[in-house]
Amino acid sequence: MSYAQTLLPEFDQEMANTRKVLERLPGDKLDWKAHPKSHTIGWNANHVADIPHWIVEVLTKPSLDIAPTDGPRYQTPVLTDRREILDHFDRNVAEARAAIAAAKDEDVNRPWALLNGGQPIFTMPRAAVIRSMVMNHLIHHRSHLCVYYRLNDIPVPGMYGPSGDE
Repeated sequence: MSYAQTLLPEFDQEMANTRKVLERLPGDKLDWKAHPKSHTIGWNANHVADIPHWIVEVLTKPSLDIAPTDGPRYQTPVLTDRREILDHFDRNVAEARAAIAAAKDEDVNRPWALLNGGQPIFTMPRAAVIRSMVMNHLIHHRSHLCVYYRLNDIPVPGMYGPSGDE
């Protein structure tokens, strides 16, 4: 099996689960946060919607500098409407899926680096970056949204079977 054939079924399932969570985004609670040190529901939703694009970055570039010395710092989008957030997510998922489908097996083992001001934060094989920095990271923040929903009496969708709300 190719890398794409191995990853795409999981990618499709996790993106479908993530979309179900984003579909329940409460437009009137985007500024809500569980703790003063926590991000808001809106920030988490924007971050979750943006993360799939990182797959395109990982598979098409040798690195990503989140704070380049000669350009703007990476910023999470600040969309304030559920439809805009879902549209952003859907576009990113489609682009990421296409990048995965086009990935060559020999390329996914090549190193990729996350940089901050030109300094490496980490360097790992692209396949490991997609697993950790993208997929696991997305699931981590999707879980934040689910906890925030629960704390606000918003039904949590089932993802790996029914949720407590179904």
